[in-house]
Amino acid sequence: MSDPRERLRLDVDRDRCVGAGMCALTAPAVFDQDDEEGLVVLLHPVPDDGDRAAARMAVGLCPAGAITLGSPEPTAP
Repeated sequence: MSDPRERLRLDVDRDRCVGAGMCALTAPAVFDQDDEEGLVVLLHPVPDDGDRAAARMAVGLCPAGAITLGSPEPTAP
């Protein structure tokens, strides 16, 4: 199990994004879509604890694999 003091870090690849919108539907506090092409917009690269589970789910649901988990950022003990 991961250390609760580690925070999830997200990255997006807009070139891979196909605009399916699963990320914005699953974790709207973390992701959005731009108005022009409907591509992913990362609102919070390090989501709050309450949004972490939805953000992880969005990574798994992305049909293009455009969202990746980066190295966790340590938080203060």
